[in-house]
Amino acid sequence: MESDARPLLAVDGLSVDFRTRHGKVSALKGVDLHVARGEVLGVVGESGSGKSVTAYSVMGLLERTGEISAGSMDFHGIALAGADESTLSDLRGREISMIFQNPRAALNPIRTVGQQISDVLRRHARASRQDAKAKAIALLEKVQIRDPERRYDAYPFELSGGMCQRVMIAMALACEPRLLIADEPTTGLDVTTQKATMDLVAELTREQGLSVMLITHDLGLAACYCDRIVVMQEGKVVETGPVQSLFSNPQHPYTQKLVATSPRADSTLADLVAASPEAAPATVAAEPVSTADNAEPILQVRNLVKTYAKGQSGIHWPWRKPTQDDFFRAVDGISFDLYAGECLGLVGESGCGKSTTSSMITRLLDTTSGEILFKGEDISQYSAGEFASMPQRREIQMVFQDPHGSLDPRYTAADAIAEPLIRLCDLKDKTQRQTRVNELADMVGLPQTLLTRLPHQLSGGQKARVGIARAIATNPSVLILDEPTSALDVSVQAVVLQLLDRLKRELGLSYIFVSHDLNVVRLLCERVLVMNGGRIVEEGKTEEVLREPKEVYTRELIGAIPQIG
Repeated sequence: MESDARPLLAVDGLSVDFRTRHGKVSALKGVDLHVARGEVLGVVGESGSGKSVTAYSVMGLLERTGEISAGSMDFHGIALAGADESTLSDLRGREISMIFQNPRAALNPIRTVGQQISDVLRRHARASRQDAKAKAIALLEKVQIRDPERRYDAYPFELSGGMCQRVMIAMALACEPRLLIADEPTTGLDVTTQKATMDLVAELTREQGLSVMLITHDLGLAACYCDRIVVMQEGKVVETGPVQSLFSNPQHPYTQKLVATSPRADSTLADLVAASPEAAPATVAAEPVSTADNAEPILQVRNLVKTYAKGQSGIHWPWRKPTQDDFFRAVDGISFDLYAGECLGLVGESGCGKSTTSSMITRLLDTTSGEILFKGEDISQYSAGEFASMPQRREIQMVFQDPHGSLDPRYTAADAIAEPLIRLCDLKDKTQRQTRVNELADMVGLPQTLLTRLPHQLSGGQKARVGIARAIATNPSVLILDEPTSALDVSVQAVVLQLLDRLKRELGLSYIFVSHDLNVVRLLCERVLVMNGGRIVEEGKTEEVLREPKEVYTRELIGAIPQIG
Protein backbone atom coordinates (compact mmCIF):
# COMPACT_ATOMS: atom_id res chain seq x y z
CA MET A 1 0.00 0.00 0.00
CA GLU A 2 2.89 2.30 0.76
CA SER A 3 4.28 1.97 -2.76
CA ASP A 4 0.84 2.59 -4.27
CA ALA A 5 0.65 5.90 -2.41
CA ARG A 6 3.87 7.16 -4.00
CA PRO A 7 3.60 9.17 -7.24
CA LEU A 8 4.17 7.26 -10.45
CA LEU A 9 6.63 9.95 -11.59
CA ALA A 10 8.58 12.20 -9.23
CA VAL A 11 10.85 14.91 -10.64
CA ASP A 12 12.95 16.63 -7.98
CA GLY A 13 15.31 19.56 -8.48
CA LEU A 14 15.78 18.83 -12.18
CA SER A 15 18.22 21.15 -13.96
CA VAL A 16 19.13 20.83 -17.65
CA ASP A 17 21.81 22.78 -19.53
CA PHE A 18 22.46 23.05 -23.26
CA ARG A 19 25.91 23.67 -24.72
CA THR A 20 26.06 26.48 -27.28
CA ARG A 21 28.82 28.40 -29.04
CA HIS A 22 28.40 31.10 -26.41
CA GLY A 23 28.58 28.78 -23.42
CA LYS A 24 25.99 26.86 -21.43
CA VAL A 25 22.33 27.88 -21.38
CA SER A 26 20.11 26.72 -18.51
CA ALA A 27 16.80 25.38 -19.83
CA LEU A 28 15.53 23.93 -16.53
CA LYS A 29 16.41 25.33 -13.12
CA GLY A 30 15.44 23.02 -10.26
CA VAL A 31 12.08 21.75 -11.53
CA ASP A 32 9.92 19.87 -9.01
CA LEU A 33 6.75 18.07 -10.12
CA HIS A 34 5.04 14.74 -9.65
CA VAL A 35 2.34 12.76 -11.43
CA ALA A 36 0.10 10.61 -9.26
CA ARG A 37 -1.23 7.25 -10.40
CA GLY A 38 -4.35 7.78 -12.51
CA GLU A 39 -3.88 11.58 -12.50
CA VAL A 40 -4.00 13.97 -15.46
CA LEU A 41 -1.40 16.66 -14.77
CA GLY A 42 -1.40 19.79 -16.92
CA VAL A 43 1.93 21.52 -17.56
CA VAL A 44 1.28 25.01 -18.89
CA GLY A 45 3.41 27.99 -19.84
CA GLU A 46 4.61 29.91 -22.85
CA SER A 47 7.16 28.80 -25.44
CA GLY A 48 10.60 28.55 -23.86
CA SER A 49 9.25 27.93 -20.35
CA GLY A 50 10.74 24.42 -20.24
CA LYS A 51 7.62 22.28 -20.67
CA SER A 52 8.90 20.16 -23.56
CA VAL A 53 12.44 19.96 -22.16
CA THR A 54 10.97 18.44 -19.00
CA ALA A 55 9.07 15.86 -21.07
CA TYR A 56 12.07 14.99 -23.23
CA SER A 57 14.20 14.62 -20.10
CA VAL A 58 11.73 12.09 -18.71
CA MET A 59 11.73 10.21 -22.03
CA GLY A 60 15.53 10.30 -22.29
CA LEU A 61 15.29 12.11 -25.62
CA LEU A 62 17.36 15.23 -24.95
CA GLU A 63 19.52 16.46 -27.82
CA ARG A 64 23.22 15.64 -27.64
CA THR A 65 24.00 19.19 -26.59
CA GLY A 66 21.71 18.85 -23.58
CA GLU A 67 22.68 17.36 -20.23
CA ILE A 68 21.05 16.86 -16.85
CA SER A 69 23.22 18.87 -14.47
CA ALA A 70 21.27 18.28 -11.25
CA GLY A 71 18.22 16.58 -9.78
CA SER A 72 16.50 13.22 -10.05
CA MET A 73 13.59 11.57 -11.88
CA ASP A 74 12.01 8.50 -10.33
CA PHE A 75 9.53 6.52 -12.43
CA HIS A 76 7.87 3.58 -10.69
CA GLY A 77 11.04 2.94 -8.70
CA ILE A 78 13.41 3.40 -11.67
CA ALA A 79 15.95 6.24 -11.58
CA LEU A 80 15.64 7.79 -15.04
CA ALA A 81 18.36 10.43 -14.72
CA GLY A 82 21.15 7.88 -14.45
CA ALA A 83 19.65 5.12 -16.58
CA ASP A 84 21.54 3.79 -19.60
CA GLU A 85 20.14 3.97 -23.14
CA SER A 86 19.16 0.29 -23.13
CA THR A 87 16.93 0.77 -20.07
CA LEU A 88 15.40 3.97 -21.44
CA SER A 89 14.80 2.41 -24.86
CA ASP A 90 12.98 -0.47 -23.22
CA LEU A 91 10.81 1.91 -21.17
CA ARG A 92 9.88 4.13 -24.11
CA GLY A 93 6.71 2.86 -25.76
CA ARG A 94 6.18 0.10 -23.22
CA GLU A 95 6.03 1.98 -19.90
CA ILE A 96 6.19 5.63 -20.97
CA SER A 97 4.68 6.81 -24.26
CA MET A 98 4.51 10.19 -25.92
CA ILE A 99 2.10 11.92 -28.30
CA PHE A 100 4.21 14.44 -30.18
CA GLN A 101 3.12 17.95 -31.13
CA ASN A 102 3.44 17.53 -34.89
CA PRO A 103 2.11 14.09 -35.89
CA ARG A 104 3.15 14.41 -39.54
CA ALA A 105 6.75 15.13 -38.55
CA ALA A 106 6.75 12.32 -35.98
CA LEU A 107 5.40 9.67 -38.37
CA ASN A 108 7.69 7.99 -40.91
CA PRO A 109 6.55 9.23 -44.35
CA ILE A 110 7.73 6.09 -46.22
CA ARG A 111 5.99 3.49 -44.01
CA THR A 112 2.25 2.96 -43.74
CA VAL A 113 0.62 4.02 -40.50
CA GLY A 114 -0.35 0.41 -39.79
CA GLN A 115 3.24 -0.76 -40.15
CA GLN A 116 4.38 1.91 -37.71
CA ILE A 117 1.90 0.78 -35.05
CA SER A 118 2.94 -2.83 -35.70
CA ASP A 119 6.59 -1.85 -35.24
CA VAL A 120 5.83 -0.65 -31.69
CA LEU A 121 3.98 -3.88 -30.86
CA ARG A 122 6.73 -6.11 -32.29
CA ARG A 123 9.47 -4.14 -30.53
CA HIS A 124 7.92 -3.78 -27.07
CA ALA A 125 5.19 -6.42 -26.85
CA ARG A 126 7.17 -9.09 -28.74
CA ALA A 127 4.09 -9.69 -30.91
CA SER A 128 4.29 -11.81 -34.06
CA ARG A 129 3.85 -10.10 -37.43
CA GLN A 130 0.31 -11.45 -37.79
CA ASP A 131 -0.74 -10.57 -34.22
CA ALA A 132 0.82 -7.12 -34.49
CA LYS A 133 -1.18 -6.36 -37.64
CA ALA A 134 -4.43 -7.60 -36.10
CA LYS A 135 -3.92 -5.50 -32.97
CA ALA A 136 -2.86 -2.45 -35.02
CA ILE A 137 -6.12 -2.64 -36.98
CA ALA A 138 -8.03 -3.01 -33.71
CA LEU A 139 -6.24 0.06 -32.32
CA LEU A 140 -7.09 2.11 -35.43
CA GLU A 141 -10.72 1.17 -34.89
CA LYS A 142 -10.46 2.03 -31.18
CA VAL A 143 -9.26 5.54 -31.98
CA GLN A 144 -12.28 5.90 -34.25
CA ILE A 145 -10.61 5.80 -37.66
CA ARG A 146 -13.12 4.60 -40.22
CA ASP A 147 -12.36 1.55 -42.34
CA PRO A 148 -9.30 0.58 -40.27
CA GLU A 149 -8.36 -2.36 -42.53
CA ARG A 150 -7.93 0.01 -45.48
CA ARG A 151 -6.30 2.77 -43.41
CA TYR A 152 -3.72 0.29 -42.14
CA ASP A 153 -2.08 0.52 -45.59
CA ALA A 154 -2.36 4.33 -45.82
CA TYR A 155 0.67 6.61 -45.68
CA PRO A 156 0.69 9.70 -43.39
CA PHE A 157 0.32 12.13 -46.32
CA GLU A 158 -2.98 10.42 -47.24
CA LEU A 159 -4.53 11.27 -43.86
CA SER A 160 -5.79 14.55 -42.40
CA GLY A 161 -4.06 16.19 -39.45
CA GLY A 162 -6.73 14.91 -37.07
CA MET A 163 -6.40 11.35 -38.38
CA CYS A 164 -2.59 11.48 -38.08
CA GLN A 165 -3.03 12.57 -34.48
CA ARG A 166 -5.32 9.58 -33.87
CA VAL A 167 -2.64 7.29 -35.34
CA MET A 168 -0.15 8.81 -32.88
CA ILE A 169 -2.57 8.09 -30.03
CA ALA A 170 -2.93 4.48 -31.20
CA MET A 171 0.88 4.11 -31.29
CA ALA A 172 1.26 5.68 -27.85
CA LEU A 173 -1.33 3.41 -26.24
CA ALA A 174 -0.43 0.24 -28.16
CA CYS A 175 1.50 -1.39 -25.29
CA GLU A 176 -0.76 0.00 -22.54
CA PRO A 177 1.91 2.17 -20.85
CA ARG A 178 1.70 3.48 -17.30
CA LEU A 179 2.48 7.11 -18.23
CA LEU A 180 1.34 9.04 -21.31
CA ILE A 181 3.02 12.36 -22.14
CA ALA A 182 0.93 14.45 -24.54
CA ASP A 183 2.99 17.37 -25.92
CA GLU A 184 0.60 19.97 -27.39
CA PRO A 185 -1.53 17.15 -28.87
CA THR A 186 -4.19 19.43 -30.39
CA THR A 187 -2.19 22.38 -31.79
CA GLY A 188 -3.61 23.33 -35.21
CA LEU A 189 -6.72 21.13 -34.90
CA ASP A 190 -10.20 22.60 -35.24
CA VAL A 191 -12.31 22.78 -32.07
CA THR A 192 -14.49 19.74 -32.75
CA THR A 193 -11.51 17.58 -33.77
CA GLN A 194 -9.64 18.90 -30.73
CA LYS A 195 -12.53 17.94 -28.44
CA ALA A 196 -12.89 14.52 -30.07
CA THR A 197 -9.14 13.91 -29.73
CA MET A 198 -9.00 14.91 -26.07
CA ASP A 199 -12.23 13.06 -25.24
CA LEU A 200 -10.68 9.98 -26.83
CA VAL A 201 -7.45 10.36 -24.84
CA ALA A 202 -9.45 10.85 -21.63
CA GLU A 203 -11.65 7.80 -22.31
CA LEU A 204 -8.74 5.50 -23.19
CA THR A 205 -6.66 6.64 -20.24
CA ARG A 206 -9.57 5.97 -17.88
CA GLU A 207 -10.04 2.51 -19.38
CA GLN A 208 -6.35 1.64 -19.01
CA GLY A 209 -5.80 3.48 -15.71
CA LEU A 210 -3.01 5.63 -17.14
CA SER A 211 -1.35 8.69 -15.69
CA VAL A 212 -1.12 11.60 -18.14
CA MET A 213 1.16 14.63 -18.40
CA LEU A 214 -0.62 17.09 -20.73
CA ILE A 215 1.71 19.82 -22.02
CA THR A 216 -0.18 22.76 -23.50
CA HIS A 217 -0.32 26.53 -23.81
CA ASP A 218 -4.14 26.33 -24.12
CA LEU A 219 -5.41 27.04 -20.60
CA GLY A 220 -9.00 26.24 -21.62
CA LEU A 221 -7.92 22.75 -22.68
CA ALA A 222 -6.05 22.23 -19.40
CA ALA A 223 -9.06 23.41 -17.41
CA CYS A 224 -11.35 20.92 -19.15
CA TYR A 225 -9.20 17.78 -18.94
CA CYS A 226 -6.69 18.08 -16.07
CA ASP A 227 -6.92 17.35 -12.36
CA ARG A 228 -3.98 19.51 -11.35
CA ILE A 229 -1.86 22.21 -13.01
CA VAL A 230 1.86 23.02 -12.96
CA VAL A 231 2.75 26.48 -14.30
CA MET A 232 6.27 26.90 -15.73
CA GLN A 233 8.15 30.09 -16.56
CA GLU A 234 11.76 30.41 -17.74
CA GLY A 235 12.68 26.88 -16.71
CA LYS A 236 11.10 27.00 -13.25
CA VAL A 237 7.82 25.86 -11.68
CA VAL A 238 6.21 29.06 -10.39
CA GLU A 239 2.84 27.71 -9.23
CA THR A 240 1.00 24.43 -8.86
CA GLY A 241 -2.44 23.44 -7.61
CA PRO A 242 -5.84 21.92 -8.38
CA VAL A 243 -7.41 23.19 -11.61
CA GLN A 244 -10.39 25.00 -10.16
CA SER A 245 -8.54 26.90 -7.42
CA LEU A 246 -5.55 27.75 -9.59
CA PHE A 247 -7.59 29.28 -12.42
CA SER A 248 -10.17 30.96 -10.18
CA ASN A 249 -7.56 32.46 -7.85
CA PRO A 250 -4.07 32.44 -9.39
CA GLN A 251 -1.38 33.58 -6.99
CA HIS A 252 1.75 34.10 -9.07
CA PRO A 253 1.84 37.21 -11.34
CA TYR A 254 2.82 35.06 -14.34
CA THR A 255 -0.16 32.74 -13.82
CA GLN A 256 -2.39 35.78 -13.46
CA LYS A 257 -1.09 37.09 -16.81
CA LEU A 258 -1.71 33.74 -18.56
CA VAL A 259 -5.27 33.57 -17.25
CA ALA A 260 -5.97 37.22 -18.12
CA THR A 261 -4.68 36.89 -21.71
CA SER A 262 -6.61 33.67 -22.51
CA PRO A 263 -9.63 34.48 -24.70
CA ARG A 264 -13.02 33.72 -23.18
CA ALA A 265 -16.59 34.11 -24.36
CA ASP A 266 -16.86 37.50 -22.61
CA SER A 267 -13.34 38.79 -23.47
CA THR A 268 -12.67 41.85 -25.56
CA LEU A 269 -9.46 42.61 -27.44
CA ALA A 270 -8.91 45.58 -25.14
CA ASP A 271 -9.08 43.25 -22.10
CA LEU A 272 -6.42 40.91 -23.49
CA VAL A 273 -4.16 43.73 -24.63
CA ALA A 274 -4.38 45.43 -21.23
CA ALA A 275 -3.32 42.17 -19.56
CA SER A 276 -0.32 41.66 -21.85
CA PRO A 277 2.79 43.61 -20.84
CA GLU A 278 4.26 43.08 -24.34
CA ALA A 279 1.42 44.97 -26.00
CA ALA A 280 1.56 48.56 -27.15
CA PRO A 281 -1.01 50.98 -25.68
CA ALA A 282 -4.45 50.19 -27.05
CA THR A 283 -5.81 52.55 -29.66
CA VAL A 284 -9.38 53.74 -29.91
CA ALA A 285 -11.63 51.15 -31.51
CA ALA A 286 -13.05 51.96 -34.92
CA GLU A 287 -16.74 52.25 -35.59
CA PRO A 288 -18.36 49.04 -36.89
CA VAL A 289 -18.06 48.68 -40.66
CA SER A 290 -21.26 49.37 -42.55
CA THR A 291 -22.56 46.53 -44.70
CA ALA A 292 -25.72 48.28 -45.76
CA ASP A 293 -27.26 47.58 -49.15
CA ASN A 294 -25.83 50.78 -50.61
CA ALA A 295 -22.26 49.97 -49.54
CA GLU A 296 -20.01 48.68 -52.31
CA PRO A 297 -18.17 45.42 -51.56
CA ILE A 298 -14.46 45.32 -52.37
CA LEU A 299 -14.69 41.57 -53.01
CA GLN A 300 -17.68 39.56 -54.26
CA VAL A 301 -17.69 35.77 -54.44
CA ARG A 302 -20.49 34.28 -56.53
CA ASN A 303 -21.39 30.57 -56.78
CA LEU A 304 -17.77 29.51 -56.28
CA VAL A 305 -17.08 25.82 -56.92
CA LYS A 306 -13.95 23.69 -56.67
CA THR A 307 -14.06 19.98 -57.54
CA TYR A 308 -11.46 17.24 -57.40
CA ALA A 309 -11.44 13.81 -58.99
CA LYS A 310 -12.06 11.00 -56.54
CA GLY A 311 -9.20 8.56 -56.11
CA GLN A 312 -7.95 7.01 -59.35
CA SER A 313 -11.27 7.24 -61.19
CA GLY A 314 -9.80 9.65 -63.73
CA ILE A 315 -7.80 6.89 -65.40
CA HIS A 316 -11.05 5.39 -66.75
CA TRP A 317 -12.32 8.59 -68.35
CA PRO A 318 -10.77 8.02 -71.79
CA TRP A 319 -13.08 5.00 -72.09
CA ARG A 320 -16.27 6.50 -70.67
CA LYS A 321 -17.95 9.81 -69.91
CA PRO A 322 -17.31 10.95 -66.31
CA THR A 323 -20.31 11.39 -63.99
CA GLN A 324 -20.88 13.57 -60.92
CA ASP A 325 -19.97 10.60 -58.73
CA ASP A 326 -16.40 10.79 -60.08
CA PHE A 327 -15.89 14.21 -58.43
CA PHE A 328 -15.70 15.57 -54.91
CA ARG A 329 -16.88 19.16 -54.30
CA ALA A 330 -14.44 20.76 -51.85
CA VAL A 331 -16.26 24.10 -52.29
CA ASP A 332 -19.88 23.80 -53.33
CA GLY A 333 -21.38 26.99 -54.78
CA ILE A 334 -20.66 29.55 -52.05
CA SER A 335 -21.40 33.29 -52.31
CA PHE A 336 -20.47 36.17 -50.01
CA ASP A 337 -19.28 39.80 -49.96
CA LEU A 338 -16.33 41.47 -48.24
CA TYR A 339 -16.63 45.20 -47.56
CA ALA A 340 -13.87 47.80 -47.37
CA GLY A 341 -12.36 47.99 -43.89
CA GLU A 342 -14.19 44.87 -42.71
CA CYS A 343 -12.86 41.75 -40.99
CA LEU A 344 -14.91 38.74 -42.12
CA GLY A 345 -14.48 35.49 -40.19
CA LEU A 346 -14.45 32.15 -42.03
CA VAL A 347 -14.85 29.25 -39.61
CA GLY A 348 -15.49 25.52 -39.71
CA GLU A 349 -13.84 22.16 -39.21
CA SER A 350 -10.84 20.86 -41.12
CA GLY A 351 -11.93 19.85 -44.61
CA CYS A 352 -14.92 22.21 -44.71
CA GLY A 353 -13.42 24.24 -47.59
CA LYS A 354 -11.96 27.28 -45.77
CA SER A 355 -8.41 26.94 -47.06
CA THR A 356 -9.55 25.97 -50.56
CA THR A 357 -11.71 29.10 -50.68
CA SER A 358 -8.79 31.24 -49.48
CA SER A 359 -6.45 29.75 -52.08
CA MET A 360 -8.91 30.48 -54.89
CA ILE A 361 -9.39 34.09 -53.77
CA THR A 362 -5.63 34.67 -53.70
CA ARG A 363 -5.44 32.86 -57.07
CA LEU A 364 -3.02 30.28 -55.77
CA LEU A 365 -5.60 27.74 -56.92
CA ASP A 366 -7.76 27.75 -60.04
CA THR A 367 -11.54 27.63 -59.72
CA THR A 368 -13.84 25.04 -61.27
CA SER A 369 -16.66 27.54 -61.76
CA GLY A 370 -18.10 30.72 -60.28
CA GLU A 371 -16.88 34.31 -60.05
CA ILE A 372 -14.46 36.23 -57.83
CA LEU A 373 -15.07 39.93 -58.39
CA PHE A 374 -12.31 42.15 -57.01
CA LYS A 375 -13.19 45.84 -57.33
CA GLY A 376 -15.71 44.83 -59.96
CA GLU A 377 -13.39 42.71 -62.15
CA ASP A 378 -13.76 38.94 -62.35
CA ILE A 379 -10.26 37.71 -61.46
CA SER A 380 -11.34 34.04 -61.57
CA GLN A 381 -11.07 34.16 -65.38
CA TYR A 382 -7.28 34.31 -65.04
CA SER A 383 -5.18 31.27 -64.24
CA ALA A 384 -2.94 31.30 -61.19
CA GLY A 385 0.06 31.82 -63.49
CA GLU A 386 -1.56 34.70 -65.38
CA PHE A 387 -2.70 36.44 -62.19
CA ALA A 388 0.82 36.32 -60.73
CA SER A 389 1.99 38.98 -63.21
CA MET A 390 -1.09 41.23 -62.93
CA PRO A 391 -1.24 44.46 -60.86
CA GLN A 392 -4.12 43.04 -58.80
CA ARG A 393 -1.76 40.39 -57.44
CA ARG A 394 -0.21 43.01 -55.18
CA GLU A 395 -3.60 43.94 -53.75
CA ILE A 396 -4.58 40.50 -52.42
CA GLN A 397 -2.06 38.99 -50.03
CA MET A 398 -2.01 36.17 -47.48
CA VAL A 399 -0.63 35.71 -43.97
CA PHE A 400 0.02 32.00 -43.57
CA GLN A 401 -0.77 29.77 -40.60
CA ASP A 402 2.79 28.60 -39.90
CA PRO A 403 5.09 31.64 -39.83
CA HIS A 404 8.17 29.41 -39.61
CA GLY A 405 7.20 27.06 -42.45
CA SER A 406 6.26 29.94 -44.76
CA LEU A 407 9.63 31.70 -44.39
CA ASP A 408 12.70 30.63 -46.37
CA PRO A 409 15.22 29.40 -43.76
CA ARG A 410 18.06 30.90 -45.85
CA TYR A 411 16.56 34.40 -45.86
CA THR A 412 17.07 36.93 -43.09
CA ALA A 413 14.01 38.80 -41.83
CA ALA A 414 15.02 41.76 -44.01
CA ASP A 415 15.36 39.54 -47.10
CA ALA A 416 11.95 37.96 -46.45
CA ILE A 417 10.25 41.35 -46.17
CA ALA A 418 12.10 42.69 -49.23
CA GLU A 419 11.20 39.76 -51.50
CA PRO A 420 7.66 40.95 -52.45
CA LEU A 421 9.05 44.45 -53.00
CA ILE A 422 11.39 43.02 -55.64
CA ARG A 423 9.04 40.50 -57.23
CA LEU A 424 5.74 42.38 -57.19
CA CYS A 425 6.68 46.06 -56.87
CA ASP A 426 9.85 46.00 -58.99
CA LEU A 427 11.65 48.09 -56.36
CA LYS A 428 15.24 47.60 -57.54
CA ASP A 429 16.95 50.46 -55.75
CA LYS A 430 18.63 48.88 -52.72
CA THR A 431 18.55 52.07 -50.61
CA GLN A 432 14.84 52.66 -51.24
CA ARG A 433 14.13 49.00 -50.57
CA GLN A 434 15.99 49.04 -47.25
CA THR A 435 14.14 52.21 -46.24
CA ARG A 436 10.82 50.51 -47.01
CA VAL A 437 11.84 47.36 -45.09
CA ASN A 438 12.69 49.48 -42.05
CA GLU A 439 9.33 51.28 -42.32
CA LEU A 440 7.49 47.95 -42.47
CA ALA A 441 9.44 46.59 -39.50
CA ASP A 442 8.44 49.66 -37.49
CA MET A 443 4.81 49.30 -38.56
CA VAL A 444 4.57 45.72 -37.28
CA GLY A 445 6.62 46.37 -34.14
CA LEU A 446 9.66 44.33 -35.19
CA PRO A 447 12.91 45.85 -33.84
CA GLN A 448 15.25 46.72 -36.70
CA THR A 449 18.06 45.01 -34.81
CA LEU A 450 16.32 41.69 -35.59
CA LEU A 451 16.23 42.21 -39.35
CA THR A 452 19.57 40.46 -39.85
CA ARG A 453 18.40 37.29 -38.10
CA LEU A 454 17.34 34.04 -39.78
CA PRO A 455 13.90 32.50 -39.00
CA HIS A 456 15.28 29.98 -36.49
CA GLN A 457 16.77 32.86 -34.51
CA LEU A 458 13.38 34.54 -34.05
CA SER A 459 10.56 33.77 -31.60
CA GLY A 460 7.11 32.70 -32.80
CA GLY A 461 5.71 36.20 -32.32
CA GLN A 462 8.64 37.77 -34.17
CA LYS A 463 8.23 35.38 -37.11
CA ALA A 464 4.52 36.21 -37.19
CA ARG A 465 5.43 39.90 -37.46
CA VAL A 466 7.80 39.16 -40.38
CA GLY A 467 4.97 37.30 -42.14
CA ILE A 468 2.60 40.24 -41.64
CA ALA A 469 5.24 42.73 -42.84
CA ARG A 470 5.72 40.66 -46.02
CA ALA A 471 1.99 40.63 -46.64
CA ILE A 472 1.50 44.40 -46.27
CA ALA A 473 4.71 45.32 -48.15
CA THR A 474 2.84 45.70 -51.46
CA ASN A 475 0.14 48.02 -50.02
CA PRO A 476 -2.67 45.46 -50.47
CA SER A 477 -6.38 46.10 -50.11
CA VAL A 478 -7.32 42.59 -48.94
CA LEU A 479 -5.46 40.27 -46.57
CA ILE A 480 -6.35 36.59 -46.17
CA LEU A 481 -5.34 35.60 -42.62
CA ASP A 482 -5.04 31.81 -42.45
CA GLU A 483 -4.98 30.83 -38.75
CA PRO A 484 -2.34 33.51 -38.05
CA THR A 485 -2.27 33.00 -34.26
CA SER A 486 -3.09 29.30 -33.82
CA ALA A 487 0.45 28.25 -32.81
CA LEU A 488 1.23 31.32 -30.67
CA ASP A 489 1.24 31.66 -26.89
CA VAL A 490 -1.82 33.44 -25.48
CA SER A 491 0.00 36.67 -24.54
CA VAL A 492 1.76 36.79 -27.94
CA GLN A 493 -1.57 36.04 -29.62
CA ALA A 494 -3.12 39.08 -27.94
CA VAL A 495 -0.30 41.31 -29.18
CA VAL A 496 -0.53 40.01 -32.77
CA LEU A 497 -4.33 40.41 -32.79
CA GLN A 498 -3.93 44.00 -31.59
CA LEU A 499 -1.38 44.58 -34.36
CA LEU A 500 -3.75 43.21 -37.00
CA ASP A 501 -6.61 45.32 -35.66
CA ARG A 502 -4.46 48.46 -35.74
CA LEU A 503 -3.12 47.83 -39.25
CA LYS A 504 -6.62 47.22 -40.57
CA ARG A 505 -7.71 50.66 -39.46
CA GLU A 506 -4.52 52.58 -40.21
CA LEU A 507 -4.01 51.10 -43.70
CA GLY A 508 -7.69 50.68 -44.62
CA LEU A 509 -7.31 46.91 -45.06
CA SER A 510 -10.06 44.35 -45.46
CA TYR A 511 -9.54 40.92 -43.86
CA ILE A 512 -10.82 37.42 -44.40
CA PHE A 513 -9.88 35.77 -41.10
CA VAL A 514 -9.75 31.98 -41.39
CA SER A 515 -9.78 30.32 -38.00
CA HIS A 516 -11.08 27.41 -35.94
CA ASP A 517 -10.86 29.42 -32.70
CA LEU A 518 -14.25 31.08 -32.31
CA ASN A 519 -13.11 33.06 -29.26
CA VAL A 520 -10.46 34.72 -31.43
CA VAL A 521 -12.96 35.30 -34.26
CA ARG A 522 -15.21 37.01 -31.73
CA LEU A 523 -12.39 39.44 -30.87
CA LEU A 524 -11.52 40.59 -34.39
CA CYS A 525 -14.39 39.98 -36.83
CA GLU A 526 -17.49 42.06 -37.49
CA ARG A 527 -19.21 39.29 -39.47
CA VAL A 528 -18.73 35.53 -39.66
CA LEU A 529 -19.39 32.78 -42.21
CA VAL A 530 -19.73 29.19 -40.95
CA MET A 531 -18.70 26.52 -43.49
CA ASN A 532 -19.52 22.82 -43.45
CA GLY A 533 -19.08 20.32 -46.26
CA GLY A 534 -17.98 22.99 -48.73
CA ARG A 535 -21.06 25.16 -48.15
CA ILE A 536 -21.89 28.23 -46.06
CA VAL A 537 -24.44 27.00 -43.53
CA GLU A 538 -24.79 30.17 -41.43
CA GLU A 539 -23.70 33.79 -41.63
CA GLY A 540 -24.32 37.08 -39.87
CA LYS A 541 -22.89 39.53 -37.37
CA THR A 542 -20.35 37.74 -35.21
CA GLU A 543 -21.93 38.44 -31.83
CA GLU A 544 -25.39 37.43 -33.06
CA VAL A 545 -24.21 34.18 -34.64
CA LEU A 546 -22.10 33.16 -31.64
CA ARG A 547 -24.69 34.23 -29.08
CA GLU A 548 -27.76 32.72 -30.78
CA PRO A 549 -26.64 30.27 -33.49
CA LYS A 550 -29.46 28.99 -35.67
CA GLU A 551 -27.77 25.88 -37.06
CA VAL A 552 -27.04 22.71 -35.08
CA TYR A 553 -23.55 22.57 -36.62
CA THR A 554 -22.72 26.09 -35.38
CA ARG A 555 -23.95 25.17 -31.89
CA GLU A 556 -21.67 22.12 -31.96
CA LEU A 557 -18.67 24.30 -32.88
CA ILE A 558 -19.40 26.72 -30.05
CA GLY A 559 -20.00 23.89 -27.58
CA ALA A 560 -16.62 22.36 -28.38
CA ILE A 561 -14.64 25.48 -27.32
CA PRO A 562 -12.64 24.71 -24.16
CA GLN A 563 -13.13 27.42 -21.52
CA ILE A 564 -11.21 28.26 -18.35
CA GLY A 565 -14.32 28.97 -16.36
